[in-house]
Amino acid sequence: MTKGIILAAGKGTRLDPFTISRPKHLIPIAGAPLIEHIINTLKENGINEIIIVINYMGELIKSYLGDGSKFSIKINYVEQKTLEGTAHALYSCRDLINNESFIAIYGDIVFHPSIISTLLSSYNEKYFGVILGVHVKNIKDFGLLITDGEFLTKIEEKPDVNESGIINGGMYIFKPEIFKFIEKTEKSIRGEIELTSSINMAIKENKKFLIVKSEEDKWIDVGKPWDILDANKLLMDVKVNKKIIHGDVEDGVHINGNVVIEKNAKILSGTYIEGPVWISSGCRVGPNCYIRPYTYLCKNVRVGNACEIKNSIIMEDTNISHLSYIGDSVIGAKCNIGAGTIIANLKFNESTVKVKIKGEKIDSGKRKLGAFIGDNVKTGINVSINPGVKIGPNCWIAPNTFVYKDVPKNSFLTQKFEIELKEK
Repeated sequence: MTKGIILAAGKGTRLDPFTISRPKHLIPIAGAPLIEHIINTLKENGINEIIIVINYMGELIKSYLGDGSKFSIKINYVEQKTLEGTAHALYSCRDLINNESFIAIYGDIVFHPSIISTLLSSYNEKYFGVILGVHVKNIKDFGLLITDGEFLTKIEEKPDVNESGIINGGMYIFKPEIFKFIEKTEKSIRGEIELTSSINMAIKENKKFLIVKSEEDKWIDVGKPWDILDANKLLMDVKVNKKIIHGDVEDGVHINGNVVIEKNAKILSGTYIEGPVWISSGCRVGPNCYIRPYTYLCKNVRVGNACEIKNSIIMEDTNISHLSYIGDSVIGAKCNIGAGTIIANLKFNESTVKVKIKGEKIDSGKRKLGAFIGDNVKTGINVSINPGVKIGPNCWIAPNTFVYKDVPKNSFLTQKFEIELKEK
């Protein structure tokens, strides 16, 4: 098997503010955009021709990945002109498959690299397909796999219950005959041609789908902002497994644990780095900073004197000014975080942090969670930001402002103070 399909057409609106200015598949995680991790893992397992289905900001994906030559593979692109579901997206690739079995992956999942090799090694021509099943604590919002032993009997779409079970992991191996079932699949009540419906139709005609199971700690559906941090942690544990230091590290820097410090990065004296940490090319950190585990600094990030950053992703060309604290947060590209900016990541009552997504407060399930800040945001000095707050791209936050709720894109947020001047 040498061909793979990545479905990367979706908008990812629940990942705002980051998907306002990029497709979710280009969100940086553990050293590379999400989709690049998928491509590298496919390549490592012998898949050398990849078809990527694109729509939303597809030109950015094409511009970044190119024809695949920089990965020593071939990449073709298919545009899904109307977003009519996963089966519709897969069907758009039929002319490039050439009657071969193939692997198909949703482009917004992050997984341990061993999962693909297990899936591929499990495939046998006597099966119509292989499907990844992930054991999760809460099956709500996922497709539930109903099984008989090792084999699938039905996929039940998004049951409204809170219980554990095996869900559809968004990774498949199919025979090319799957396209015949897609042709016969009618639109769901959501108005989409669902791949799960095509699979259920095939099962009714006695086609066998083997289920390969994985645990939840090896797989993440990156659908909500805090999933970005979980995905980063999963892949950092895999990829940052030793000290790789190509940058300039001054005397007086202490490094504890595994790190990647890329060429042309500079770490100034007095800085303490506790791995796993990834510091990209062009970064400048310090002096006297504390960089804590699961921090990923993208290219050309500047971190000023006496800053602390913990379990956060800071995207390219962003400046974190001196005396700031960034915890359990994701900050977009080309931001300027003013001196003394503090992002709180723990509530007084230590309850889990809720985040507003598409108008609804969603419980993240996390006791510690910071803020999600879009591209081109500027904060003045001494800004304080509450846990779970989202700030849209192109915003200005005035000095001494307390940000306690979401800020929509292109806003200028100020806080009025009364100042009284008296004689001594």
